[in-house]
Amino acid sequence: MSAYKEFLEEKQKIDELIDNGYEITCVRENLSGAFVEFTNTQNLEDKVELHILTADARKHFSNIIIHKQRKGVVQ
Repeated sequence: MSAYKEFLEEKQKIDELIDNGYEITCVRENLSGAFVEFTNTQNLEDKVELHILTADARKHFSNIIIHKQRKGVVQ
């Protein structure tokens, strides 16, 4: 699979979770990528973790975090 296709798949997963009412609550990065935890805003027990491998998808979720911080949504 090309790097671009891999990025598109990871971006789609991130965007679907955000669109379905999840928000990023934890990020753990290591040499094999980033583990991003999403928590459902309606049910805090409902959590999903994605393993993000591509640099572009890591930039994408970072931009989501920064955007929410600038709007004052994330403390």
